[in-house]
Amino acid sequence: MTDTTTSPTPGPATSSEKMRAVVLQEKGRITVEEVARPGDPDPGEVRIAMHTVGICGSDVHYYTHGAIGDFVLEEPMILGHEGSGTVVAVGQGVDHLQVGDRVCMEPGIPDPRSRASREGIYNVDPSVRFWATPPYDGCLAEEVLHPAEYTYRLPEELSFAEGALIEPFAVGMQAVTKARLRPGDIVAVIGCGTIGIMTAIAALNGGAARVYVSDLAHEKLELIEDIPGLVPVDASTENLGERIRRDTGGWGPQALFEASGAAGAYASIWDVPAPGGVLVVVGMPTRPVTFDTTKAQVRELRIETVFRYANVYQKAIDLAAGPGVNLAPLVTETFPISEAVAAFDRGAEGRPTDTKLQLTFATSDPA
Repeated sequence: MTDTTTSPTPGPATSSEKMRAVVLQEKGRITVEEVARPGDPDPGEVRIAMHTVGICGSDVHYYTHGAIGDFVLEEPMILGHEGSGTVVAVGQGVDHLQVGDRVCMEPGIPDPRSRASREGIYNVDPSVRFWATPPYDGCLAEEVLHPAEYTYRLPEELSFAEGALIEPFAVGMQAVTKARLRPGDIVAVIGCGTIGIMTAIAALNGGAARVYVSDLAHEKLELIEDIPGLVPVDASTENLGERIRRDTGGWGPQALFEASGAAGAYASIWDVPAPGGVLVVVGMPTRPVTFDTTKAQVRELRIETVFRYANVYQKAIDLAAGPGVNLAPLVTETFPISEAVAAFDRGAEGRPTDTKLQLTFATSDPA
């Protein structure tokens, strides 16, 4: 559905004007402050008035740790990469978007001349500029400039809140695409966070007959109990592999997605997939994990890895707008931008009842 809330629609801007943005000043310190407003879009760009931005686990990790792997915060950075908004200016040569269009944005900007881009795997382009990944600013600002090529019109069926969920949904789409599912496959997902649920939903719509989703937090599993085709498995009381083998005559799932990022999951992960099955690594462990080569070999398991997404964004939008997907219930709470610090502190708590927290620049009630 279309939101009844409104995005800010400022007129032509100059670089001397100011706007609000959520800035990570340093590890553990976020401020909402005025920064320079972007100017007119260059050829091939659009200027977007942001409406809704989701808080991702990576945003929270930068807030609490100041770094993710080799990406280290060395100077203040605007947060946010899961966004939706309204086009307020269009650069020369842009013909598929116009002022007033509701849009969401793919946050990674690759080098179109790179070998990765030419080979269709632009997500692994070493020179990609990804929102809210040091040293690049994100989209938690009143306005952003973005390449039109990576800006997508939202259909009427999707709200701004759902549009901001397309980014994590694209991760699930990428994972399922890498798995090469076949109709009727049995699937398992480890982790019932945002990405785990997104992957499970994408798998259902990619042909899976059933998707078993495991987690240690029963509060998270309660969220998927009413989604037909998803089978919650409480990992604190039940072994995922044993449960699926019991339900499949001892065979197991044809595809297993690791979406928790928990290093401990790898202790028993090699026993879960069916012979000839695939393990898709979606979550990123914070330390090296054990690879049981023998168990993988004797069953000829295929291993795929996922880093963000490539060439799936429009498909994610089309699927989310269809009758088989409802992303709206995944939004736990939406905060006004004035409460950004409290929202990030809430995200850092890691409440098991929270799935997706979002911030809005809308001037009326975001609900």
